[in-house]
Amino acid sequence: MTRYRTTLGLTSFLLASAASAGNPTLAASCTDLTRLRLPNTIITMAQPEAAGSFVPPGSGAGTKPLPVAFCRVGGSIKPTSDSDIRFEVWLPQTGWTGRYESMGNGGFAGIVPTYMDGALIAGSAVAGTDDGHEEPTGLQAKWALGHPEKIIDYGYRAVHLTATVGKAITSAFYGSKPKHSYFVGCSKGGQEV
Repeated sequence: MTRYRTTLGLTSFLLASAASAGNPTLAASCTDLTRLRLPNTIITMAQPEAAGSFVPPGSGAGTKPLPVAFCRVGGSIKPTSDSDIRFEVWLPQTGWTGRYESMGNGGFAGIVPTYMDGALIAGSAVAGTDDGHEEPTGLQAKWALGHPEKIIDYGYRAVHLTATVGKAITSAFYGSKPKHSYFVGCSKGGQEV
């Protein structure tokens, strides 16, 4: 019960601060999102990225910096003692369309998708997850041996919880809920098609 009061209290504070500051677009500064309290979630990063300075990690040589300024939020969701669902949410600083998109993963996942840039450039708040484990190639499943909770995270829980947390972060940043929500699938062995 205390967690929800804290979350609601912070959201109310952020909305009131935005109204008094005369900023109709953003309800919170990017760095304020580190104070947001959500169930089983630790926000480890909330930093503004300037237009033209950020190249998505792991996106390969020749990738150009993103042409939009955005707030990059990252963290971990731990619904069980054996869970560590890492996620990122990218929020455009201006021109948000009211859309929220979650990006799917491929293979055995293991990294936060690096292809969230297209949705961001189009004005969407966008989120991705590593599906509950680290595996940089997406081709190995050793992480699953002896870890039934990680298998559940990979199977469905990571995508669901990332969407729940991503929408809450989006709402806190803009001061309103997304008008439309989408899931853009990859394959993940047919789970996300």
